[in-house]
Amino acid sequence: MCHDWVLNKNANLTVYRMEEAEVPLEHLHEHVKETAEHSGITWISWAALSTAILAVLAAIAGLLSGQHANEAMMNQIEASDQWNYYQAKSIKASVLDAKMSLAGAPNESDQTKRDRYEKEQEEIKSEAEQKEAAAKSNFHNHEVFARGVTMFQIAIAIAAISALTKKRKFGL
Repeated sequence: MCHDWVLNKNANLTVYRMEEAEVPLEHLHEHVKETAEHSGITWISWAALSTAILAVLAAIAGLLSGQHANEAMMNQIEASDQWNYYQAKSIKASVLDAKMSLAGAPNESDQTKRDRYEKEQEEIKSEAEQKEAAAKSNFHNHEVFARGVTMFQIAIAIAAISALTKKRKFGL
């Protein structure tokens, strides 16, 4: 897998690209199929069919893994945007607090703005936390599917070893 980070010329947008997981054992399935066709042993045909099914499952799990990784990254970027927005509101509120303390007499308009900033900050914080939770959930799903791809690849390799050595004890 390859991870690339790219910044635009204003350095304010981050783009994440992840290449799809490759299944390097796909060529073994072809070899198992050829061995099954040329030998008279029927269980090798079942091993060939099993490797084909495992290869399909590995490909599906790889796609799902990549999808969840991308979703996790997008959720994390959106959460970061929300936290930046939250910080901007906090700065505005702090400037307003300083203005009100220097003015001596509280201005009702300024106090109304201050209350509005505080309310907006709560909403922004809630949305940022939701985005972070979604990112965490998607990343967890990515890890599960990535482990699934690994297990499917191991199973394909074992089936191929069994067919190549013509020893059923390694097979499925």
